[in-house]
Amino acid sequence: MQNAPSDPATPKALAKRNAKVAIFCAVGLAFMVGAAYASVPLYRAFCQLTGFDGSIRKAEVAPSKVLDKTLQIRFDANVRDLPWSFKPSQVTQEVKIGATGLAFYKVTNNGKTPITGRASYNVVPEQAGAYFQKLECFCFNDQTIQPGQTVEFPVVYFVDPEYATDFETKGKGEVTLSYTFFPVDSQQADASKAASPLGDATKAGL
Repeated sequence: MQNAPSDPATPKALAKRNAKVAIFCAVGLAFMVGAAYASVPLYRAFCQLTGFDGSIRKAEVAPSKVLDKTLQIRFDANVRDLPWSFKPSQVTQEVKIGATGLAFYKVTNNGKTPITGRASYNVVPEQAGAYFQKLECFCFNDQTIQPGQTVEFPVVYFVDPEYATDFETKGKGEVTLSYTFFPVDSQQADASKAASPLGDATKAGL
């Protein structure tokens, strides 16, 4: 029995199929890389929206209800890879649940060049993240500080009255608000300042 003659089109078909597989692999790889980069801001946005992992939520207005129950708010400050001095202007505050509080953080650039930093934040205990909300915060923009300059940033916040009814938080009388400043590369900083000029501490007049 004679073997069937080989199909001259087979090598071309295999080449096309291999090319398609390579394209699909490249597209899949690009998608996975893009998803990995996107996951960080998406996760951060999710945490800010829900208060998950101790992230603080941003609010538009303060609650109309103020409880006759107080919380001790502690303030913490940290710096990562920046020649900055960063500390809260107050160690603690006592505020009523639902009332608006005002705190300040002070930053000094000890370096010899202007440096742009960005503050990340969270609260402890983590369960308080859903109820500790900010009306104003320096963490929403990149901050550029000149060499030797000291800037004091305000934080306007409140604790939602539902804090007092949630079984995970109602017995906790102390919340710690913690910020960490870390560097922002120049390309990111330029893009951020172009989108939001108030992100520059000097321009904001803070």
